Amino acid sequence: MRARLTGMRARLTGSDRDRGALFVEFAGLFPLILVMVAVIWQCILIGYTFSLAGNAADQAARAAAAADGDAEGACVAAATEGLPGAWSADVSCPLEGNVRVAHVDLQVPVLFPGALNLPMTISGSAGAAEENRER
Repeated sequence: MRARLTGMRARLTGSDRDRGALFVEFAGLFPLILVMVAVIWQCILIGYTFSLAGNAADQAARAAAAADGDAEGACVAAATEGLPGAWSADVSCPLEGNVRVAHVDLQVPVLFPGALNLPMTISGSAGAAEENRER
């Protein structure tokens, strides 16, 4: 009987005894890990929206400055052409002196582009000199 008891003690010591504790600790931390991944992903989406707004404003300013007629239409078309469908844009291209300035405002999506938007707007601005200006 004594030999059998010693064998059970040997089986319950070491890493086998901690196996259940590791599972419980991982199960407790898993929701926290998911929240951290979601926060990091949201920060990536915010940064990507900054990049999209700047690029769209640059494209819009160049297209509006080179337009031979409807500068505002060329501006809006150029700004929205390169944007993914999930980002909604508000575009304007006023003429300030002899510089066509493009302002692009984008809504930031929440986790999955196309579902919901955060209550914040990212703005991008760019300018280009008018090319077809008559003197």
